[in-house]
Amino acid sequence: MAEIFLIEDNPADIVLTQEAFKECKTEHNISYVNDGIEAIKYLKKADKYKNCRTPDIILLDLNLPKKDGRQVLAEIRADEKLKNIPVIILSTSKNENDIYASYELNANCYIPKPVELDSFFEIIACIERFWLEA
Repeated sequence: MAEIFLIEDNPADIVLTQEAFKECKTEHNISYVNDGIEAIKYLKKADKYKNCRTPDIILLDLNLPKKDGRQVLAEIRADEKLKNIPVIILSTSKNENDIYASYELNANCYIPKPVELDSFFEIIACIERFWLEA
């Protein structure tokens, strides 16, 4: 079973992502947090997250409260235990500077969130096929 970690502050996007993955073939478990500080605690298995599984993939929004997605990505890539986990940036930003900065920080992929529901579900299906199917 794939372990997906979603770092997203928008409750509607969390629900949409969960629903989109339900449509996919791969069995999975989705865990999520809604800010950058909690994301790092989760990944480092600190406090209440000490028994959490290490994710197979991370879906990361850039515009997060408390610690933004770029800072979270930089910490992931600097950590020996976390640096090889694929990180997919899912952001509403289409700003070239955000895209460039994400790749400079070694994001595996940058995907602007589409506005249309069908397009969002298709993107999640593509992520599942590319990153999670055995």
